[in-house]
Amino acid sequence: MQMTSHSSNKLDSNELRGFNRSMTELQWLLLILVVLYYFIPTDEITEPESMIAIMVGYAGFVLLFRYVAFRVQETRFKMALETWAMIGFITGILWHTGYIESPLLNLYLLVIVACAITLGRVMTLLEIVMIASCYLYMGFHLYSVDVFRPETFTILMAHFSPFLLVAYVTSMLADDIISARKKIMILSHTDELTGLLNLRAFNLLLEKEIARVKRNKQPFTMLMIDVDGLKQVNDHYGHSAGSRLIKTVARAIEGVVRESDILARYGGDEFIVLLPGTGIDSAHLCAERIRTAVSNCSFDVSGRRVSATTSIGIASYPDSAAEAQAVLDKADMALYRSKQNGRNCVTRYATELEPVLACA
Repeated sequence: MQMTSHSSNKLDSNELRGFNRSMTELQWLLLILVVLYYFIPTDEITEPESMIAIMVGYAGFVLLFRYVAFRVQETRFKMALETWAMIGFITGILWHTGYIESPLLNLYLLVIVACAITLGRVMTLLEIVMIASCYLYMGFHLYSVDVFRPETFTILMAHFSPFLLVAYVTSMLADDIISARKKIMILSHTDELTGLLNLRAFNLLLEKEIARVKRNKQPFTMLMIDVDGLKQVNDHYGHSAGSRLIKTVARAIEGVVRESDILARYGGDEFIVLLPGTGIDSAHLCAERIRTAVSNCSFDVSGRRVSATTSIGIASYPDSAAEAQAVLDKADMALYRSKQNGRNCVTRYATELEPVLACA
């Protein structure tokens, strides 16, 4: 499975959880600011009973939407609905506190910033259009048809321009920050030499796979792969040749495994492959293809051909281990037996006569 897709999915999930916590706090902050203004107004509030009804209704919406009905499922669409509700709430409050001349007009900035950070430029543009429509509608109510006079319309848009500027700058900075975070996360989960997943990223995906197989009772198989003779290559041709050998082997393995398989560099001269939904017999065929592919690849160093072979250990759940967590250890034991049996072979862990190992 591609490294980038795994990493980006995880990033997106983490971002959503963080953004949703921030959205909750922002909604309550918005409500608190309005409540404070209600008790300490700077201008007369028209129809205070209606304003109370709007605040109570919005508080009920937040409680229902954030803590009851949609608590389990966190999505960007849910967050978009919440920002639309915020726009409606603020517009209703402005209606009773002076329309576009209300001192609470800048509350729209909270929505714009929240949307720019969490939902991206396109959704921010849509919400700016929604806010501008509400703004002009309230301006029409205040100025009637005079709102369309060039001088009046220009003044209104001049007052609205800071909202546009905040939306543009915030969304631009948010895109840059999120992009940088994703690049950093990808780098932290990538082996520098081969570009494959590193051990840290692999362990995270293995935990997910173990949780999945426990729920669905599906098999999965692990291949532990060791590059034979790397030390000799380093001794005879230098560490740069050894690094090149590691990269060559990585590309050979990558060319054999499926898109759905998870390939990682386990460390040093070892690689590991997780085969979801795969039994031990099918995994054995895959291991043989890997062994053949590696033995057929080579490269030139100072006019001499350098090639390698691999020793592979296989273990599967539930064929090799009754517990999913034990598969990795069983695969490592099978790999050790492949090395004992002369290398360049595939060994599968057998549970029938545990801990007997059968070499293919």
